[in-house]
Amino acid sequence: MNDLPLVNRDYPMSSPVASIPLDFAQPGLSLAQIRSILWAYRKSSLLIVLLVVSLTVLAMALWPRTYTASAALMVNYEINDPVNGKDLPVGQVGSFIATQVELLQTPEVLLTVVDRLRLTDLADYARGHTANSGTLREWAGSKVSKSLLVSQSQGGGQIIYVTYSAGNPKEAAQVANSIAEVYKEQDTLRSAGPPDERVRRYTQQLKELAAKVEQAQKQVTAFHRRTGLLDEGGKTNVDVTLLGTLEGRLVEAQNARRAAQARASEDQAVSNQVLASNHTQVLKLQLAAQELRLAQLNRVYLPAYPDVIETQLQIETTRQALASALKTYSDNAAATLNVEQMLEQSMQRAVGGQRAKVLAKSQLQDEAAKYALELASAQDIYKRALEGYDQVMFATNSRATNVQLVSRAAPPVRAAKPRVLTGLALGGIAALLLGLGLPLGYELLNRRVRCRDDVARQYGIPVLVEFGRLPMRVAA
Repeated sequence: MNDLPLVNRDYPMSSPVASIPLDFAQPGLSLAQIRSILWAYRKSSLLIVLLVVSLTVLAMALWPRTYTASAALMVNYEINDPVNGKDLPVGQVGSFIATQVELLQTPEVLLTVVDRLRLTDLADYARGHTANSGTLREWAGSKVSKSLLVSQSQGGGQIIYVTYSAGNPKEAAQVANSIAEVYKEQDTLRSAGPPDERVRRYTQQLKELAAKVEQAQKQVTAFHRRTGLLDEGGKTNVDVTLLGTLEGRLVEAQNARRAAQARASEDQAVSNQVLASNHTQVLKLQLAAQELRLAQLNRVYLPAYPDVIETQLQIETTRQALASALKTYSDNAAATLNVEQMLEQSMQRAVGGQRAKVLAKSQLQDEAAKYALELASAQDIYKRALEGYDQVMFATNSRATNVQLVSRAAPPVRAAKPRVLTGLALGGIAALLLGLGLPLGYELLNRRVRCRDDVARQYGIPVLVEFGRLPMRVAA
């Protein structure tokens, strides 16, 4: 009677409310049904759980152990090239590390490890090899590649981890360390190879530079022997000084010639020298006195008078003397002009010759300066090359490398695969799921009445009373 709904007394009796039992309104299995099914199949469920757990334990025990060892390498991209002195551009840092990760997995590294550790003699690496698989060495290298994991540290750091998995702890650590060592050796060779080649080229270039210096020195020596030029200094030397002196004297000669020309072209009777000469002044005074006396005599006496004739003769003699004196001054001016002209011409020739000599010597000095410049340039280049040679030799002997072995791989104590605890936990979960799910699934396919809910839910028959298990009746 407890399953019948209560009717509110406020409702009129003429309109009853339709209702169904609560158990009929909820389809599916109830907790009581599930509990009764599991209890009925408790032995089977326990057997299934024990069987699955046993299989899980057996699988964990028989599963091949895989040991993982890891070595750490630090790739320093900030190391400068000892010869070129160049830094790695910042934008290429990521690609640089990615390149190193790829280089660690190249056949050159893996095959070298195979040869060094003689992995082809081990059965694990030779298993599965056929004639169509290539050489045994390449087959072993491919197996090493499958078991190898190369990764960069988190956050884009400079650490690269070389992780190798093998069935033997010692083998895993040995292969991981060998891969790291071989890669480091190859990186050293890559770093040292160019400097070695550069040293050979540098040595050859030094020999060529030394030969150029020697050739330039020979040209300078031959030029001095050919020209006899000893002074290679500036243009201010004895010849240039002498040219300046001669040009000064030429100017003086030109001035003297102009003065002499002016003197020769002027009237000698009124020239300064004539006016300043006592002899000509005496002759002029004497001539003036004689002419005055002649004029006085002519007024008194006839022309045939002896005093008149004598005075005329004296006047003629004085005039001849004065004319001779003036002619002497005129001849002197002409001679002086001629001398000055000859001196000017001589100085012009001397200046022209000295200028030609200076120009010729200047050309020789320019040519000598060219040879000296070539020699100095060759010596400077050779000197700088010798200074850089030590740097190249240092780069060759230093064997600088960007790779450092941070930590070696140690033989692992525990196997990385399988994870026993995880496997057992998953096996336990699977055992519970199978132990509980299989009976429930079987019961859904083969339904049986085990509790009151089976009758009420499956057949729609209300159950008023449920009795417990009835005891077995024993025959009398």
